[in-house]
Amino acid sequence: MECPHFDAGRCRSCTLLPSPYHRQVADKQAHVAGLLADAGIPSPTWLPPVTSPQAGFRNKAKMVVSGTADAPLLGILGPDGTGVDLRDCALHTPGLQAALPVLAAFVTRAALSPYDVGARRGELKHLVVTESPDGELMVRFVLRSQESVARIRKHLPGLVERLPRVAVASVNLQPEHKAVLEGEREILLTERATLSMRVNGIELHLRPQGFFQTSTAMAAALYSQARDWVDARSPGTVWDLYCGVGGFALHAAGPGRTVTGVELSTEAVAAASASAEELGVAGDGRSRVRFEVGDATAWATAQPAAPDLVVVNPPRRGIGTELAGWLQDSGARHLVYSSCNATTLARDLAAMPGLVPVEARLLDMFPNTTHYEVVVVLDRAG
Repeated sequence: MECPHFDAGRCRSCTLLPSPYHRQVADKQAHVAGLLADAGIPSPTWLPPVTSPQAGFRNKAKMVVSGTADAPLLGILGPDGTGVDLRDCALHTPGLQAALPVLAAFVTRAALSPYDVGARRGELKHLVVTESPDGELMVRFVLRSQESVARIRKHLPGLVERLPRVAVASVNLQPEHKAVLEGEREILLTERATLSMRVNGIELHLRPQGFFQTSTAMAAALYSQARDWVDARSPGTVWDLYCGVGGFALHAAGPGRTVTGVELSTEAVAAASASAEELGVAGDGRSRVRFEVGDATAWATAQPAAPDLVVVNPPRRGIGTELAGWLQDSGARHLVYSSCNATTLARDLAAMPGLVPVEARLLDMFPNTTHYEVVVVLDRAG
C-alpha cells in the first residue's frame, strides 16, 4: 500500500508499511509463538492466520481536531504539536472517507473552535466517527465544555440533511487537559441511541461510549472462530467475561446451553441485553443468554461453581493473577482467550498450567502496525 502522508513523514502510525504484507503477518505469528514458547507454554496447533485488506478496513475514525473553525484539520498532532490533516487516510472505510469532509464543513458552519493544546484554548478536541456494516454513522463531538452544545444542536438538522447516514450523534465532555480521548459524560443529540453493528447475522448495538472491534470483518472472523470452538465442545454452561456488547456470548448461544455475559459498563450490558431480546434468547433457563454488570474477576470469584467453558476478552492488561489463579483451580473444562496483547496473554496462560492450549489463530486486526489479535482455545489437562 502507498501512503503520501507516510512518504512525506507527516504520519508514521503505520510503522510496518514498508514491509511486504505477507512478511508482516508471518512476523506477528512468530512473535506470539515465541512469547508462548519463552513462557514454557505447550505449543498449540496454529490455524492459518486471518489476513486483512491493508486499506479501507477501519470502521472508526478517531480524529484530533486542530487548526481553526474556518479551516479545521482532522487527523493527528505532529511531534511539534502541529495539526496534520488525515481526512483522506486510506485505512478508513470509503464511507468514513466520504463523511469526514462533510464533518469538517460542519465544524466551520457551527463555529466550533478546535482545541489548542499548547494554549489550552478552544472547545472541540476530537471527532469520533463510526460506520456500521449498513453504512450508518455514529458521530461524537468531544468537547472541553458545554459552550458549543447549543450550536451543535442548532446545526445538526443541516448536517443530517447533507449526510443522511448520520443515525446517532452525541457530545462527550472531556474538560481535563490530558491525553485522554474522552470523558465520562455523554450527551445524546439524536432520538436513536445505538448504532447497529450486524455481524454474522447478529445485530450488536453499539452505544456512544461502547467498544467494538476496529475491523468489522475481523470481528466477524473472531466471533466465528470462537463459536466453532464452543460448539465443538458442547458446553452446557458458558461465561463470557469482559463481554462488551455481547459478541462472544451471543455467538455462543445454542440449544440446551446457558450463557452469562459479564461487563463493567452498564451501557454495554444494556446494549447486549437488547440484542439478546431481539434474537429471542434473553432470560434465564436453558438455551438462554443473560448479561450482568460487574467486574469480571470479582463476579467470577464470587460464584458458587464454575461453568463448563469460559470466554475471556480482556483489555491489554490481560486477566491478571487473581482471575488466572481462580480459573486454574476452578472446575471449568475449557477456556477461549481472545487477546490484543500477546505479552499479557503469555503471562496469563503461564499461570494456568492446568488448561492446555489446543488451537490458536492470529487475526491481523491492525495491518501495517505491530499490533494484532490472537485467540486461543484451551482444554483442561487430563
